[in-house]
Amino acid sequence: MNRNPIIPFVVIMVFGIGLMFLLSFKGLGDAEELAKEAEGGGEKTEQAAANPEDIYKQSCVGCHGADYSGGVGPKLTGVGDKLSEEEIADIVTNGKGGMPGGLVPADKAADMAKWLAKLK
Repeated sequence: MNRNPIIPFVVIMVFGIGLMFLLSFKGLGDAEELAKEAEGGGEKTEQAAANPEDIYKQSCVGCHGADYSGGVGPKLTGVGDKLSEEEIADIVTNGKGGMPGGLVPADKAADMAKWLAKLK
């Protein structure tokens, strides 16, 4: 008995085509969910941080360190001695130098600046 060497390739091809159709239908379902979220109909699972310390832990600790001593970014202790609260609020909202803007929501910038100015 001779086995046909093409049979395994045909089976793999049929399996691959079937998998491609299955994943295409799954993608269509996901696209509909994404469109609903973009329109505002989807559930929002991410919540904004409530206080400046939570915002710091969420957005800033990677560059400025857990103890505010700096790292990639400058140290934050004593920043209130060098900059006014308005300057700090501008920096945390718009960024400066290597720091990107938008890490702190604009409505929380004043609270964040007040908190940073008090760090010793």
